[in-house]
Amino acid sequence: MSAAQETAVKPVLVIGASGVDVVSRLQGELRFQTSNPAHIRTSFGGVARNVAENLARLGQPVFLLSAVGKDRQGADLLEYTKSAGVDVSGVYTSPTYPTGFYMGALDHNGHRQFAFDDMRIMQELNEAYLLYHEDLFEQASLVFVDANLAPASLAKIFALAQTYRLPVCADPTSRALAPRLQPHLRHIQLITPNGIEAGVLTGEAFHASEREAALEAARRLVGSGVKMAVVTLAEFGVCYATAETNGHIPAIHTNVADPVGAGDALTAALLFGILNQVDIDESARLGVSAATLTLRHPGTVLPDLTLERLYEELSL
Repeated sequence: MSAAQETAVKPVLVIGASGVDVVSRLQGELRFQTSNPAHIRTSFGGVARNVAENLARLGQPVFLLSAVGKDRQGADLLEYTKSAGVDVSGVYTSPTYPTGFYMGALDHNGHRQFAFDDMRIMQELNEAYLLYHEDLFEQASLVFVDANLAPASLAKIFALAQTYRLPVCADPTSRALAPRLQPHLRHIQLITPNGIEAGVLTGEAFHASEREAALEAARRLVGSGVKMAVVTLAEFGVCYATAETNGHIPAIHTNVADPVGAGDALTAALLFGILNQVDIDESARLGVSAATLTLRHPGTVLPDLTLERLYEELSL
């Protein structure tokens, strides 16, 4: 580990969704109005929680601000996430809403066909909750948010981050939620949209295979004030841009066991790069490596993720 990595000891403050993932992989063609044979797995998920766990497994101290229900799923999620190395002492246990829930269906090749989520519990991450935990902003090195947060909550997070001079990194999360980040682009250090979300944020839709269009989207985001934009393109790799440089990193071809969580692993590796003064090109390569390892794992977060494994994957 480098000297820069050794000094990156202040925790990352990760704010956003936690939940339970149920993912089914169809064993044949999808048939409507009937039961479909599938392999079904459950794991703990939520964009923010996934990013927090990945960072912790890479050795980075992490505070998680999120909410779970007063139910067995919430209690198990907190126990598991704490065992991975994440500080969950600030996570709110809600007596009103159940723990967040995501349900996705993959085709037999591992491509997502459709998904549903129930994130009503995110209403609990309101301005009063954030102000109650203002001391964590003072202690943090960086803030990460996902767009499951309500617009008023996002506004409060950006205001607190400015007060404590913290960089904010963000994941747009979905096509529907991405616009919530639009008012804050000029205050974002890193944003990691997929191709669809980048199209929403820039107003220029494109296909994931259109590398030049993805590069232009990354440059447009930088032109809107983002310091570092990384557009993820699934099997077509990633495109990135800063004010000084831009480029494309191809995907690592691999068998896909489960795509859920791969983007969150990529984001966590990018955050690790930022925290340890790794340049954008190498950080993006580490992100692609993290995504590849997660794609092979039939779960949301690779439980034995390490920095060494990221570099080993790049050297193959």
